[in-house]
Formats: sequence, structure tokens, C-alpha cells
Amino acid sequence: MAATLTAEPGGLRVEVVMREVRAAAVVCLALAAVSALAGVAWAYLAPAEQLLVVEPDRGTALTGESVHRFDALAIFVLIGIVLGVLGTVAAWRWRRVRGPVLLTGILLGSAVGAFLTKVVGEAVAEQRHVRPSHPPIHTIVEFAPSVEGWAALIAQPLAAAVVILLLAALSTADDLGTGEYLPFGGTRPEPAVIAPPHYGSAILYGPYPGNSAAPQPLAPRGPVVPFEVPEPDAGR
Repeated sequence: MAATLTAEPGGLRVEVVMREVRAAAVVCLALAAVSALAGVAWAYLAPAEQLLVVEPDRGTALTGESVHRFDALAIFVLIGIVLGVLGTVAAWRWRRVRGPVLLTGILLGSAVGAFLTKVVGEAVAEQRHVRPSHPPIHTIVEFAPSVEGWAALIAQPLAAAVVILLLAALSTADDLGTGEYLPFGGTRPEPAVIAPPHYGSAILYGPYPGNSAAPQPLAPRGPVVPFEVPEPDAGR
């Protein structure tokens, strides 16, 4: 029975590495562009906060309006999670370039995309909810929604990292289905079939034609006792 082993893998291939880098750059730019468009959607979905002007350049929030600051933040986080999940799943469909380079592009694009969502969204919201410089007293003005704090920006790259970790864990192929055995363009090792040596035996079979060695008789281990067959009974 032959045993199948693997030969030593070859070196890195520059064309494969460049292909993966180009794919990661495309994924990064695509995620950033889609996230910028998502910022426009956030500006229309996030509610503005209404305030009543009680003194010159001073106002107080109306009843229930202060919760809109949390609503704007929650909508931003949910949009980031959706972008992280859908963007990672779409990039994972690019089977040929799966690997650490693509993972870097996804995480970088998600981080840049979350920043663009905040910047573009707040800029569009400021244009939608323009307030006067010196509003008169007893009037209601609107404050444009904003993303308070930078912790919300990790929602999109964190969701992308979790999804790609699950997809890699659920993959049934060692090479993630890319056809490349090693990352960064490493070549797949070629299988080598090695037959085991023939096993020797001390038992002699023969004689055979061309075999001059005659079989040796077995030496008895004890006294030889003659065996006599009893004669049949004549009366029966």
C-alpha cells in the first residue's frame, strides 16, 4: 500500500500577492463609498432635537426631545453594523482573493467608512436643519443630530471582524476555497507518492523452478509412535 506525502512548498508568487492587494484596495474603496452614502441616509433618518429659546442665545429642550440624541446615536450604530455584515459577506464572495490581505482591506475600509458616515452624515444634517444665528425668544429651533463620542465608530469594523471570523471558521477547505495552499501567494505543495519497502520473510516456499534451495524436512520434537488402524469386527 502506497503512502501519500507532501513535498516542500515553493516560494511566494509576486503576481498573486499583487492580485490580493488590488482586490483589498477595491474592497476598501467600495466600503468607504457605500458608507458615505449611508451617512446621507443617516442624516434623513436621525431626528433633530427641538429647543425653546428662553433667553437670547439660550434655550431649553422640550419634553422628550432630549432622547433624540440617543436615537441618532442608535441609528448610527445600527447602520454601521448592517454595513459591516453585508460588506463582509459581499467581499467574502470574492473567493479567489480570500485571506489576510482581504481581511486587512475589509477592516480598513470599515474603519474609514465609519468615519465617512459620521462626517458626511453630520454635514448633510447641518444643511437640513439650519438654525438662525440669533433666534428670537419664545421660538422653537432645531439642532441637527450628531454622533457624540468616537466609540460608535468601532461598530462597523467590529461587526466585519466577527462576520469574517465566523465565515473562516465555517469554511470546509484549508485554503478557504482560493486554490492557494498558503497565504500571500504561497504555492500548494505537490503530493508525492512513496511506496513502502518490501517486507522480508524467513519462511521458504518451494521448490520452484530456478530455485536450487530444497525444502528442509522438519525435525521431530519427540519420540515417534507408530499409529495402527484397528481392524473391523468380523462378527458385525
